[in-house]
Amino acid sequence: MEHVLERAARFRGQVFPAQSALYSRLASDGQSPKALMISCADSRVVPELITQAAPGDLFVTRNAGNIVPPFSNANGGVSSAVEYAIMALGVRDIVICGHSHCGAMKAFSSPEALEKMPNVAAWLKHAHAAHSVVCSAYHDLSAEEAVTATALENVVVQLNHLRTHPSVASAMAKGELTLHGWFFEIETGTILAYDGQEERFVAVTDDAPLPVAHAAGIRRAATGFVSESIGIAAE
Repeated sequence: MEHVLERAARFRGQVFPAQSALYSRLASDGQSPKALMISCADSRVVPELITQAAPGDLFVTRNAGNIVPPFSNANGGVSSAVEYAIMALGVRDIVICGHSHCGAMKAFSSPEALEKMPNVAAWLKHAHAAHSVVCSAYHDLSAEEAVTATALENVVVQLNHLRTHPSVASAMAKGELTLHGWFFEIETGTILAYDGQEERFVAVTDDAPLPVAHAAGIRRAATGFVSESIGIAAE
């Protein structure tokens, strides 16, 4: 812990002065982050570093397994962060970011490790669908490959959970919100992004558009089947 405290002191004395104007503006004007990033709490995954974000750019929430409980579950920190980011801060993008060598995903292959951690075990039930997909739809994977596959499938599962939240559903229907699914490979620094149209992950490169899981676009499924009096009838 001592080296962390030393770095904190170095930040105040050496780093902060060069950014004091930025912090002063953020303090006086408030925050207006560009995106909400939901990532794993793993110490090797640092959202601001991965994205090279400046203070004020990202609204971040982290937890074991980069999990988003479905809206029907009890209120919690992730659900509150999602709602606040959309309705109070007006973010236009949400990123769910998984990663390689995820301890939460490894737990599915050794459930005995969770016997003394009932809260963790209960939390990871929100990712069980990813484990089920890998067990039934993938074959002949090594233990390490199974963890990677589960972590990737978990990003897709959590994107589906995210869409059950009313604030997310509403913003998406109005064409005001884009959802992204990322996977960070710790050992190479590679970022994979989920392409919702192709339904697969692809590597992010400087010379290609960033794939998105669910692009922004006005969606009114009831158009043409309801009265014009509620304002969404077919034009």
